[in-house]
Amino acid sequence: MRMLLVEDERRLTDVLTGGLAGEGFAVDVAHDGRDGLWLATENTYDVIVLDVMLPRLNGYALCAALRAAQNWTPILMLTAKDGVHDEAEALDTGADDYLSKPFSYVVLLARLRALVRRGGTSRPVSITVGDLCLDPAGLRCRRGDVDITLTPKEFAVLHGLARRPGQVVSKRELLAQAWDFAYDGDPNIVEVYVSALRRKIDAPFGRTSLVTVRGAGYRLEATS
Repeated sequence: MRMLLVEDERRLTDVLTGGLAGEGFAVDVAHDGRDGLWLATENTYDVIVLDVMLPRLNGYALCAALRAAQNWTPILMLTAKDGVHDEAEALDTGADDYLSKPFSYVVLLARLRALVRRGGTSRPVSITVGDLCLDPAGLRCRRGDVDITLTPKEFAVLHGLARRPGQVVSKRELLAQAWDFAYDGDPNIVEVYVSALRRKIDAPFGRTSLVTVRGAGYRLEATS
């Protein structure tokens, strides 16, 4: 799952980025509102975590700008403020949920999963390609009635393919989906995860749904 974190407290962003990466999130970070708005406009995210008190553009204005542009990515607002008026303003500008600082990491994670499960207005709760079904919020995968255990990164790569069934998805696009905006490692890491996915979602079932398109990327096909 790809997430945008817009937060100016760098220590907090470091802690959250490290923890959420282990939960299967690929986290892009912006430290001010204008950079956050640019990233949210230029990329597709499953969820946005947005601080209210931001330099250059506050969270309320950023949220309102996204909703005015018909961007319905689920938004969780964070703030050091407290009180019903702050919560009401967050929700009135288009946020889906609200969490006051200091907050429990466990509660934050539960709220994020709930938002991803709910999805935006045009995003399905689960994704089905043939008899392969993915639950993004629960990081669960199954083929038919058989559950398949995937690591968070394997799930993220498969999710990137399943969101565009039958279409070619490039390595660059999968890196952006499963890692993060600033990843500068070896792009061939994608091949490692694609091979692992084939061993889990195809080989045991006699399928060839994950196809390599030479020189272009990969394609996930519905098979029976």
